[in-house]
Amino acid sequence: MINLVVVTLFIYQIGRATGLGEIIYAINAGGPAHTDIYGIHYEKDPLHGRVGTASDYGKQLVMIGRVNPKDEVLYQTERYHHSTFGYDIPASKDGDYVLVLKFSEVYFNAPNMKVFDVVLNGDHTIVADLDIFDKVGRGVAHDEYIPYTIKNGKLYYNEEESDIRGGKIKVEFIKGYRDNPKINALYVMRGTIDEVPKLPPLVWPENETEEIHDEVEEKSIKSKRTSGPKQPDPYSMDDSSVLLPVFITIGAFIPLLFCLCKL
Repeated sequence: MINLVVVTLFIYQIGRATGLGEIIYAINAGGPAHTDIYGIHYEKDPLHGRVGTASDYGKQLVMIGRVNPKDEVLYQTERYHHSTFGYDIPASKDGDYVLVLKFSEVYFNAPNMKVFDVVLNGDHTIVADLDIFDKVGRGVAHDEYIPYTIKNGKLYYNEEESDIRGGKIKVEFIKGYRDNPKINALYVMRGTIDEVPKLPPLVWPENETEEIHDEVEEKSIKSKRTSGPKQPDPYSMDDSSVLLPVFITIGAFIPLLFCLCKL
């Protein structure tokens, strides 16, 4: 069954790889050089030994979801930093480009533990409040596809422009208040977003969804239950049952009063 899933995933990804544009920059953050199933060659991380921390903690996971096993290394290794850091991307030729950022949460087991922004060329927030676990869970590949255009020494993103200096633009991972920013791998392709091979759709297991629903429903039922036995409504009690102790007390007091009178 697992082999069938892997084969199906492989066929799906190959089918999405047609018309791949020109790759002008590709690095495997925190890891060695690697050539993926599409023929994209990722260089060894150029920040090695210079900025941040390289980690292969993701190799402890049995597998990385949504990705061909051959390319899991792109999501198992990463670079993170306790401050903002980034990479310089060549930007000397006019045209349409797509920046592909590859992420996978391999450490945290809950949302809101690692949240950060990604900024391009110092002026454009291309990814805001990225919470990888909240998007896909733990040990699952997540890609961000960022189209932009270079024309006459300027970068255009979402109808906003910024100046390009020195023939390079920088992609930066911004330090926030929830842990450290990170990146697993990235590449830049000259072309349109339609030419970029995409990850297969994210599918949550049905049984997991049902378990969450059942758990919520069970908690809701439990919250409505009161502790201890059900108490009777004091206003529904019969009046005679309330006066009975009074009659008994009067009956016991009359003989005692008669005896005291004889004395």
